Amino acid sequence: MTATRIATVVIGAGAAGILAAGHAARRGPVILLERTRDGGRKILISGGGRCNVLPSELSPSLYITASSPNIVRNIFRSWPLDAQREFFEREVGIPLKLEPESGKLFPVSDKARDVRDGLLAWAVRHGAVVRFGRTVTGLEPATGGGWRVILADGDAIDADRVIIATGGLSVPQTGSDGTGLKLLRALGHTLHDTYPALTPLTLDPPVYAGLAGVSLDVTIRSGQGRGAFATGGGFLFTHRGYSGPAVLNASHLVVRARLARRSIPSLEVQWTALGAEQWERELGSGPAHIGRVLGRQLPGRLVDLLLAEAGVAPDRPLSQLRREERDRVVAALTRWPLRVTSDEGYKKAEVTGGGVALDEIVTGTMESRLHPGLFICGEALDCFGPIGGYNFAWAWVTGRAAGIGVGGKGA
Repeated sequence: MTATRIATVVIGAGAAGILAAGHAARRGPVILLERTRDGGRKILISGGGRCNVLPSELSPSLYITASSPNIVRNIFRSWPLDAQREFFEREVGIPLKLEPESGKLFPVSDKARDVRDGLLAWAVRHGAVVRFGRTVTGLEPATGGGWRVILADGDAIDADRVIIATGGLSVPQTGSDGTGLKLLRALGHTLHDTYPALTPLTLDPPVYAGLAGVSLDVTIRSGQGRGAFATGGGFLFTHRGYSGPAVLNASHLVVRARLARRSIPSLEVQWTALGAEQWERELGSGPAHIGRVLGRQLPGRLVDLLLAEAGVAPDRPLSQLRREERDRVVAALTRWPLRVTSDEGYKKAEVTGGGVALDEIVTGTMESRLHPGLFICGEALDCFGPIGGYNFAWAWVTGRAAGIGVGGKGA
C-alpha cells in the first residue's frame, strides 16, 4: 500500500466538508476527498434546486439533539447568522435575498449550482486540493503519528489531521452511505441511535389518497406541558400520506417512537390560523351553509372530508347546528388527529437524526475528545434543525469550526 503525506485530509465534499477544507487550507496543505464525481449534491437538490442557504432568523432551541442543547447554543455563538451571510456575500461572492413569505435566504440567482460551485471555487482559491471519485474505506492511526486514510483503490494518505464530514444516511442517491458513522463507531465514539429525520409520513391503508395534492399552511401539535411540541408551515396530502414542512418537522416524533417500538404519539392538526374560540364565533349562527363558511378558508376537498368525519352535511345552515355537531366540527378544524402508521425513511429524509454525541467533541474546534487530530462536523454529529436552512447553518458553522480547529485555534 502506497501512502502520501499531507497536513489535513477532509473526507466528504458536502456543505460542511467544503467549508472545513477552505478554512483548513488557510492553515496548511489540504486534500478534500469525495466519493461522487462532483460533490455538494445535497446543495444542488435543496430548496427545489434553488438552495435555501440560511434562515433569516435562527434559534438554537429549535434544534433536536439527544446531547446537551447548551452545546448546540455554544457552537452557534462561534459564528452568528449575520457573519455567515456576510461570508457568502463577501468571501464566496454569492449575494443572498430574503423570501419574505418563508423567512428563507436564497441566492439572488435562484440557482443551487451557483452555491455549490462558488463554495468549491472558494475552497480551491485558498489552496484546497479536491479529489473526486475517491472512496474512503478505512481510517486508522498512522505509524509515527497522525492518521492513515485508506482508499478503495488500495492507495492511502497519511495526514496529521483528519476532518470527517461524510454526512449521515439521508438521501443516499447524493452519496450519503453512513461510511463516516461506521468509521467513528469503530474508533470508539458514542453514536446516539440514527434515524431518518425530516421525512414524509405515511398511512396504510392510504385512506386520504383522494386528497393528494391538497396543500395549505397548518399548525401541528403533540403532547402537553414541558414535553409539548408544536410546528407550523406547509402541509401536503400525498398518495401515501403526508408531506410538507410542518409534517417533516414533526416526523422525528413518529420515527423515534416507531424505531423504539413505542406507541406513536398523537399528532393534532389545526387547519387554519383560527383557534377553537374563534371558530365557535364563526359558526355561531346565521343562514349560511357550513360548507360555504369553511370553504372560505379551506380547500373544498378538505372541507368535505372534515364535515363527513364530523357527521355534518355541507348544506346545513349554521342556525340549525346542534351544540354537539358544532363541537365536532370545531374539533376537526383545530384538533384533527393525524393518523400515521410509518414514514418514508432515509430515501426521502432531508437529514439524519442521531449521530456522534456532542459531549465527545471540543465545542470550539470540533476536535474529538477521544482522538486528538480527528475532527467531526456536519450531519455526522447528533443535531438537526427544522426545514428552512437550519441544517445548512449547522453544516456551515461546524465545518468552519473544524477547518479553523486544525490550526489549533477555536472558531
